[in-house]
Amino acid sequence: MKLKEIIEFLEGKIPESLALENDEVGFKKDYDLEQDITIIKIYMDLLPQENKNYKNTLIITHHPPLFTPKTPTYTIHSNWDIIDGGANDALADTLNLDVIDYFDDETNIGRVCKANQKFIELKQSILDKFSDVRIVNNLADEHIIKKVGIISGFGLKPPKYITLAKNKNVDILISGDLTQETAILAKNLGITLIDLNHHDSEVPGLHALGDLLAELNITIEVIDEKPIEQLK
Repeated sequence: MKLKEIIEFLEGKIPESLALENDEVGFKKDYDLEQDITIIKIYMDLLPQENKNYKNTLIITHHPPLFTPKTPTYTIHSNWDIIDGGANDALADTLNLDVIDYFDDETNIGRVCKANQKFIELKQSILDKFSDVRIVNNLADEHIIKKVGIISGFGLKPPKYITLAKNKNVDILISGDLTQETAILAKNLGITLIDLNHHDSEVPGLHALGDLLAELNITIEVIDEKPIEQLK
């Protein structure tokens, strides 16, 4: 399949125009769009050791590379977070939560989900799927959770999202990138935060993107390499 045909497919499914202002999506430089592509490699982050000249390969990254790759590399970032069926909906599916609304109405980042379950049930569902989990404002096991906010990636970093969680009357906000500042803000507002870490909260979206690209009937490879290791 020609590279230009794949890009046309991607633009039809996940338009670059949906991306937030100043977000780096698409190509970092011009590549030969007439070249044949037989494999697509999907990365969260393209690291220097992977900056190789792969033949007949398209690399797709979720986060924009910090260098100009040798192999054709196309970035799908906030447009994948925003679009229906993208990274945020994939996270909701992984957590078995039903989406009922957008979290941030201005950008459509994040989702609000209905739960109607005991906290112990939600907690177990999270721990069954995620291994690096932190919590602010732990809840009693029997506490009934009715609304959950989820944001794939960075949602526990901006203080405005913690305040928005309060305004949206969600019981819990699940995302990544928890900071001391937002933890203290959540303590003051009485909002429960669950930090899955940035990378892990976006992995469901990586696999959902692979499933979408499977429609092309060429080889798809999802490479899940965490940039941060735990000290043991």
